Amino acid sequence: MTLAIGDPAPDFTLKDQHGQDVTLSTHTRGKVALVVFYPFAFSGVCSGELTGLRDRLGDFETDGSTLIALSCDPMYAQRAVADRDGIFFPLLSDFWPHGVTAQSYGVFDEISGAAKRSSFVIDREGRVGWMVHNAIGEARDLDEHAAHVAALV
Repeated sequence: MTLAIGDPAPDFTLKDQHGQDVTLSTHTRGKVALVVFYPFAFSGVCSGELTGLRDRLGDFETDGSTLIALSCDPMYAQRAVADRDGIFFPLLSDFWPHGVTAQSYGVFDEISGAAKRSSFVIDREGRVGWMVHNAIGEARDLDEHAAHVAALV
């Protein structure tokens, strides 16, 4: 499946790093959401991005916006990276059924068994307002992400 700007964002319910269910539509009700798919919890680029999002949380977690990050790693790996790096926003596990949410967004890499490095800004109505796909070794431009979130808030 390939998503386009204006398409409804696929809803999902996944476990966060604490084992709690997080449903996109419930968690983001009335807010713009930045949904960040990342390949592997403990890789260098992903760890740098997650701590970058943590350090700029005020750009993404506001009265009008929220942030969710997810990978195909198990919940326990999400918890370990969150504890190690002081991350308090939801790190969701798309582990089982393996990669089903990444597949619904068109960003599952069948060869590596991981989500691609992709981001989606979901507007208040639950539609894709912006998206970007980076190469596996290419870090996201968080200034660009913040600008697109702010434009929809």
